Amino acid sequence: MSTQIPSSQINPTGGIPTVPKWRPKLTWLEPFALLAPAGIWLLLLLVLPTLLILELSLVPGIRPGDLVIPSGFDNYIRLFDPLYLRVIRRSLSFAVGTTVICLVLGFPVAYWIAQIAPKRWRNLLLIAFVLPLWTSSLLRTYAWITILRPTGLLNTVLNSVGLPPLDLLNRSPAVLIGMSYSLLPYMVLILYASLEKLDKRFLEAAADLGANPVQAFWQVTVPQTLTGIAAASFLVFITALGDFINPELLGGASSSTAARLVYNQFLGATQNWGFGSALSMVLILAVSIAITLLIKFGDITPKR
Repeated sequence: MSTQIPSSQINPTGGIPTVPKWRPKLTWLEPFALLAPAGIWLLLLLVLPTLLILELSLVPGIRPGDLVIPSGFDNYIRLFDPLYLRVIRRSLSFAVGTTVICLVLGFPVAYWIAQIAPKRWRNLLLIAFVLPLWTSSLLRTYAWITILRPTGLLNTVLNSVGLPPLDLLNRSPAVLIGMSYSLLPYMVLILYASLEKLDKRFLEAAADLGANPVQAFWQVTVPQTLTGIAAASFLVFITALGDFINPELLGGASSSTAARLVYNQFLGATQNWGFGSALSMVLILAVSIAITLLIKFGDITPKR
């Protein structure tokens, strides 16, 4: 009984069957090769520094040059002091207030650019709106100081029309103004990307069913763009939570935030790296929770 040799194993020169060479399959290494550059970058500049901060946060009263011996959670317990809780609460209030202001101001602008403005002008309008981001944030903050100071542009205009001057500089309203101005373009850009995909057929159907513009907005437009609203709000909140320049220059000593408190612990006169690391870990935890919520509940657009 003869056995037929597969044609793939026949040597075309002599007709002698050849044994196929074994080749190792290393396809499982391809994802690692693609992720290695970014992974190494994140490991060196994010993971390891975070672990170092975590280690320092467990050492009470450590200063530059001291031996790092983790010994407890005294630095975290110190955060419950009413003075520090007030600073953390102020930071959260600034972040939430900035997010709300940017959302209220940015949504109409993004809607107008995405749905009403002529298509040939949309890219130009977006560039014009984000143009302030091309300058230094420090210069923009100093510009607001020039506008809001007692003898600045704002009070000069108010005096010229017979209105009383406003004392805004070195107060919380000035901080909210500066932070909202700095972060508003980010809100508009993300909302624009979401509103550009708005399906107007649902709006037409809502109008045919008797819905007024307000009802159509809350029941059709908002649900369709809820993912973009969530993403933009989280981005603005996270950035505002760690803002240092605007509270420092526009708010003065009465508007100290968690970022300023961390700065004082590392580079100020107190030099308490352990407490500063504990406060940094709390901020990192808050940001991580916000990002986790965004990833988990970000895709909340209603199914069609």
